[in-house]
Formats: sequence, C-alpha cells, structure tokens
Amino acid sequence: MSEFSLKFRGVRGSYPIANKDYLQYGGNTACVEVNAGGHLIILDAGTGLIDVGNELMEKYITSGMTPEERQPVKATVLLSHIHQDHIQGFTFFRPLHLNSTRLAVFGSVCEEENLSDELSNILFGKTFPLDLGDIAGKLNIRNINSKQAIILRHGVEPEVVEVSSNIQPQNDDVIITCYKSYAHPQDGVMVYKIAYKDKSIVYATDKEGYLGGDKRLVDFAKGCNVLIHDAQYTTEDYLNQHVPKQGYGHSTFDMAIEAQRQTNADKLVFFHFDPEYDDEKLNRIKEHYSNKFPDRVVMAHEGLELEIL
Repeated sequence: MSEFSLKFRGVRGSYPIANKDYLQYGGNTACVEVNAGGHLIILDAGTGLIDVGNELMEKYITSGMTPEERQPVKATVLLSHIHQDHIQGFTFFRPLHLNSTRLAVFGSVCEEENLSDELSNILFGKTFPLDLGDIAGKLNIRNINSKQAIILRHGVEPEVVEVSSNIQPQNDDVIITCYKSYAHPQDGVMVYKIAYKDKSIVYATDKEGYLGGDKRLVDFAKGCNVLIHDAQYTTEDYLNQHVPKQGYGHSTFDMAIEAQRQTNADKLVFFHFDPEYDDEKLNRIKEHYSNKFPDRVVMAHEGLELEIL
C-alpha cells in the first residue's frame, strides 16, 4: 500500500445525479479519500462519502469477531465549506453509528458562528431523524482558520497549532495547512494542503479564478505534487451571454490550467464538474486538454487513484 495516496469518491458539484450517461465519471458530489502515513483524511463529505463509510464498515466487521476485538474507525474530515453538495453524505456515513468511531471534523464558518452548531442545524434535527447528539460515535468538530495548522500523529488526537509557532514536524507527521478564499459565495471556502514527508497535495475546490491568476493560491500551492482544482465550467458556458456563470464561485478548465502553470504543480486534477456535463461532454473536454497538456492533466472520476509516495 502506498504511503501517500488519493482516491476520488465523488467529483460532481451542485447536486448528485444518477443516469446511464454518467457512469464513466460518476454522479456523486465532492469527496476525496486521502491516506497519508497510515492516517485516513477525507476531503469534503458529499455523497461520495457514503461509499467510503460502507467500505470502512466492512473492514471494521471483518477485523475481529466481537466489537471489542475490532479495529475502530478513525478519520480526519476537512470540510471546504458547508454548502449542501459538500456535506450531504455526512448523515449517511455508517461508521457514525459505532460507539468506537473517532472522527475529527474541521472547517470554517463565519466568525460569530460555530461549525458544530451549523452542521447540527443544517444536517440534523428537522432535516434528519436523529439529532447530532444522538450519534453514537465520538465527534470532535472544530473551527479552523488560516493561522492554524493540524498535525496528525499516531496514537494521539489531531493537534491544532498556530502556524507562527515554527512547526518542527517529526518524520512521520502529516501537516495540514489552509487558508480561506473568498472567491466563492456566501462565506468563502477553505483551501487545504496536506504535506507528508517531502510531498504535498492541495485541494482547491469551489473557487473562482482571477484575471492574471489567484496569487494567494499560487503562493500557497507552489511546487505541490498534486493540485486538485475546481473546473466546473467550460469557458464557453462561463461566458454564456444568456446564463453567464461569472460570480458563481467556480472556475473554468482554463482557469485551472493557469493555476497549474503558475504553481508549477506536478499534476493537475480537474474536479467538481457541472452535473449537466455527461460522459460524452467530459470525454471531449478530456481529449482537448490531454492533447494540449499530456502527462500533466487528469480528469477526476469516481474510483480514480493516485499514488503520491
């Protein structure tokens, strides 16, 4: 098993879709599974999270004869933001209902708000048969900001430290840093970097590009091994004179290409596709960019696995 790897579980934006014309790329909303140094990290909790949970339940059950003998589910969940397509799989994540599950959830909301309260209000209570407090597993839901980093070490809970504290990572530490981009309405979106040993990936979904490139993203993601970047629209759709998409908080494929060029990322993964883009359309887009940028550009699809280390 690779020390540092990714598996894409949901690659759609806006809403999930089930249709025979969407089988190649999949119809689940945003979720990326990351394994780094033995730590399970989950980027966003769209409907792609449901399959992650089902597989984790199977592993849990087969790991021992009794609950006491089984290996508990432990994961760190990083939420880019709390729009529905990024959290709608959370309540159907089956390991939540195991007493032994330990889930650390990080994200950002407005300064006067609390992430735990917001998730409780949006996902549970009136919109679900259970309240957040009814969940059997142990959830540690915390706000995170651009001045903080998360350190993952074996045998201890995720540690949040100030970036200014001059982090001295040990050899097997996983370091997660972030910043908040306001290129997505209403309250912005968190961009995450996961670093392990001398490798890194950057997750930059649900953000719109800027003229001349996003300089903050460029500084943050410079030299990363994999850049997962929002690519919801073609330029033609983005500039459509009848229904323009400017200001929606999403990038075009060309904007993502420019981000890859400026960051010099080893590999760019197009992500968060418009749910109206079926397999045929995405294949045409793939052919266009693969011919122009061979070996540097990848179209995300459900089940895609990338080894970083």
